[in-house]
Amino acid sequence: MKWQVKFLLALIFIFVIDQAIKLVFINGFRLEGSWLSLILVYNKGVAFSMFSFLEEYLKYLQLILLSIVGWYFYKEKLLFTYPILSGILFGAGISNLFDRFIRPGVVDYVYYHGWFNFAVFNFADVMIDFSIAMLILFYFIKEKKNNI
Repeated sequence: MKWQVKFLLALIFIFVIDQAIKLVFINGFRLEGSWLSLILVYNKGVAFSMFSFLEEYLKYLQLILLSIVGWYFYKEKLLFTYPILSGILFGAGISNLFDRFIRPGVVDYVYYHGWFNFAVFNFADVMIDFSIAMLILFYFIKEKKNNI
């Protein structure tokens, strides 16, 4: 299977799953627990609501950033080498960006408040973290093999 197909399938898969989960919360689902709650929050910033003061400009800055990262992944051949991980990363990033254009902010819903309060996050955030962690891991594995 060509890299483009793998990339697009991963991107679409993550985007559709993330948006479907978000619709469940937009339509009223809520579950509160003693240390984990599933609640609807519109995040107008990025992680931990940082940069929320940028308001409407934030979505355009994220669009530019996602485009630069896409260009970098293409230039460095990461799209060809890791098409599924790249598709996961861009599917999740595009899904969160999509929220900014059609909703009051990014739809977040997982709230951990056990021993400490953590930021509210969503499936796309987890997939972004996962794909970046895996890309870093594969980079170091490749570097180690090259140094042997």
